[in-house]
Amino acid sequence: MYLYNSATHKKAPFVTHTPGRVEMYTCGPTVYHFAHIGNLRSYIMEDVLEKLLRYEGLEVNRVMNITDVGHLSSDADTGEDKMLMGAKREHKSVMEIAQFYTDAFFADCRKLNIKTPDTVQPATGLIPEFIEMVQGLLDKGYAYVAGGNVYFDTSKLRRYHIFFDHDESDLQVGVREGVEEDGNKRNKNDFVLWFTKSKFEDQALKWDSPWGVGYPGWHIECSAISLKYNGEYLDLHCGGIDNAFPHHTNEIAQSESYLGHPWCPQWFHVHHLVTPEGKMSKSKGKALILTTLEEEGYDPLSYRFFCLQSHYRKALVFTWENLDNAQGAYRKLIARAAALKPGDGPVDEAVLKAQREKFLQAVGNDLNTSLGITAVYDALKLPANDATKLAVLDDFDRVLGLDLTKKAAAKRAEDAKAAASTDASGFTVTGEGDPAIDALVLRRAEAKKAKNFAEADRIRDDLRARGIELTDTPTGTTWKTRS
Repeated sequence: MYLYNSATHKKAPFVTHTPGRVEMYTCGPTVYHFAHIGNLRSYIMEDVLEKLLRYEGLEVNRVMNITDVGHLSSDADTGEDKMLMGAKREHKSVMEIAQFYTDAFFADCRKLNIKTPDTVQPATGLIPEFIEMVQGLLDKGYAYVAGGNVYFDTSKLRRYHIFFDHDESDLQVGVREGVEEDGNKRNKNDFVLWFTKSKFEDQALKWDSPWGVGYPGWHIECSAISLKYNGEYLDLHCGGIDNAFPHHTNEIAQSESYLGHPWCPQWFHVHHLVTPEGKMSKSKGKALILTTLEEEGYDPLSYRFFCLQSHYRKALVFTWENLDNAQGAYRKLIARAAALKPGDGPVDEAVLKAQREKFLQAVGNDLNTSLGITAVYDALKLPANDATKLAVLDDFDRVLGLDLTKKAAAKRAEDAKAAASTDASGFTVTGEGDPAIDALVLRRAEAKKAKNFAEADRIRDDLRARGIELTDTPTGTTWKTRS
């Protein structure tokens, strides 16, 4: 398996510290609001990566944090705590906000077939470990106390910038315009390991520490959580590309300084979901959430399919038209799978093995999910019986997570039920597998039978406006989506 490494800017074979086992860490959400669909793109791609590793036979230990304290509205250690912002917005306590949006996040994940990591750790549950790590960095000379806060000293590093090239003069305070200066910092890129009450008097969550009552900085939590649950050697760290700097850069700085050896060799960054107007962002008021897509009639797995059609290292442009096209293609794929006849013979194990190897080679080339989708279409055209084709689809879906055979089975059952309903009503409905559309077509037929032609015409006009084309035949009504 080959993966692009954001730290080396090269694609190379993926290797692990312990053969056969992957220690994997993924940055979790800051639970002050709903995750928008751009955030969820990252979690979808990380989920596919984890499932591909398991598909290859590797043992995976995946850890994820939940940020419920310490993430400020600016990544430069300035502004208000996002959790406190959420609590004020909704007139609730910080912990009530954290629990509500944590539950909402995992509800979205279930709808998108995103597997829950092996360990999920809220930041507020590991405060003693954060304090221990901060003290260790102070003891080793990599941190200092100023203005009541503890800072990491980036001037002690031979190389600070890992993912992008910067002039080392940028380490000086206030060199670049537009960067808010913290007078306590010795160097511009120094970052807070522990805040005390001297910085934010109204901070909702505070803990005792050797440096005064306060709370941890955002960056320290991921390092300490990973050290606790992944150990000293992390194989694979994942997150959105916007986390590469400063968050992941700071994680590397503090982790390797604390441990005294290299920490994580492989970094996997998912690029932005964008609209024609720019990056999707909650702070810019441009965020769409999964519930909105559902309210507009989209299956969450249609959005997953939409994401898998593009490579994770490319910005993905979201428009309603693009999502319409993806949902149409996904439904047609389900319909084609539903047309296969399970149990029409034994599964050809040789064909299954050959297809599995082909799929691994395609998707294992830097998580090329678009080639994985192509492999699904190729499987439907195999010179093999339907049972073998369905077995191949089911095998691929262990990675893709699109519920292909599950939804095909449900459509097969719906079609059989529709075929059996021609008796009393005297009509049938065939289409592309959307029960909501089928129900409207049936209602139109009932209106025609009752000679309520105005209602029948209204339903036809409504469906036409939604891009649905009806064809009446002596045996029933068929429909299709206009291309």
